[in-house]
Amino acid sequence: MSETADVVICGAGIAGVAAAHALAVKHGLRNVVLVDDRAPLTLTSDKSTEAYRNWWPSTDDAMICFMNRSIDLLEQYADASENRFLMNRRGYVYATADTQKAAQFLADAQRAARQGAGEVRVYRSRDDAAHYVPSAHTGFRHHPDGADLFLDQNAIHNYFPFLADNIVAVLHARRCGWLSGQQLGTYLLDEAKAAGVTLVAGRVSAVHVAQQRVCGVQVADAHGASRTISTNTFVNAAGPYAKHVAALLAVDLPVFSELHLKVAFEDARGVVNRDTGLVILDDAQTLEWSDDMRLALAASDETRWMTEPMPAGVHLRPEGYHQSKTVLMLWDYHSAQRYDHAVFPLPDDPLYPELAMRGMVRLMPGLQQYVDRLPHSVVDGGYYTKTVENRPLIGPLGIHGALVCAAFSGFGLMAAPAAGELLAAHITQSVLPDYAASFSPARYDDASYQARLKQWGSTGQL
Repeated sequence: MSETADVVICGAGIAGVAAAHALAVKHGLRNVVLVDDRAPLTLTSDKSTEAYRNWWPSTDDAMICFMNRSIDLLEQYADASENRFLMNRRGYVYATADTQKAAQFLADAQRAARQGAGEVRVYRSRDDAAHYVPSAHTGFRHHPDGADLFLDQNAIHNYFPFLADNIVAVLHARRCGWLSGQQLGTYLLDEAKAAGVTLVAGRVSAVHVAQQRVCGVQVADAHGASRTISTNTFVNAAGPYAKHVAALLAVDLPVFSELHLKVAFEDARGVVNRDTGLVILDDAQTLEWSDDMRLALAASDETRWMTEPMPAGVHLRPEGYHQSKTVLMLWDYHSAQRYDHAVFPLPDDPLYPELAMRGMVRLMPGLQQYVDRLPHSVVDGGYYTKTVENRPLIGPLGIHGALVCAAFSGFGLMAAPAAGELLAAHITQSVLPDYAASFSPARYDDASYQARLKQWGSTGQL
């Protein structure tokens, strides 16, 4: 390999791979180097629910426009690869038992429609819902966009009979679904390599700067030997290590990390509808325990939290197609704990499968039969590295030739195609999309933006 490069990218997760793909395949840069001391796509890129959505109602349309573009690209890649990464359009199914939250569903849906997420179809009776089109088991073409909002319990029970009887509203966001993140990343990496991208096994140990310009990157291999790659462009796509890598440039990246786990189990009793989308309970809750268990948990400072109110957002989806019985389940009750630096191996939570199952019972009562005898479960996960407003950092840092493509929280897979395209546009000085400024690190230098942050509200995680 030549010891010079047009661009050096730190991190071969989905963000770094998508950036390398955009630079090499779209813009024709032939000397792009990806550096990682792990195998590609193995740190956090394969640890998510692998879902995507354009459903991001917010204070402006930046996230919806960004995700619409990313989904456009995902669909192009799926067509070009004969859907190698199994993209579907099952949707996100948000549910609530709270009438006030139901009104919020409607307000958010109307806002999302104005911002470009698609038409909202509101069903206030079972007859209204006769025009509802359920999701197909596989595929992503010829599906509705926008959202279907059910505000009638009879209609909800007709189309979602597995949900609890007290659910009063269901929002089925439609330009959403999931895919195989590993296969998507492998497809993009294969194309990038064919276009000249080089993958280097090693750790970025220093970034050399002269007169406020990047001039080289030092890479240490597993044996401690170092090499220097001369380059004028360095990209920090280091995922949960992005803050650490930014410190090599004396840049304090405004990010933190949250631990997010997921559990996979076999639904041997067929409780979960295998055709459903990603199902989310949008209500906070308090877990149900026997009287004796509740007293025992409440008696200890270490366990009392399990008897107290828990956050909204417990969710699940079927994993696999046809005869598969696997279900993925997630509940981010750890999100209140923030980490400045990621810690690996991940902190252990032996109670996670049981607590996630107990939380999901509130939305899907059929799972109660698993609570007393939990099925065999596999837990993994990673970190959501995020900014305070849960928007990514894509663009130049304060040093000429230094850029960042990070802080993708729980939306890295879905955002990667558009993020790579945006980063490549910055590097090649191409025309930037309208949403570019919303994700630039420079936004924090804007006093009016800082004022907006104080009124921001929800992080838009789900």
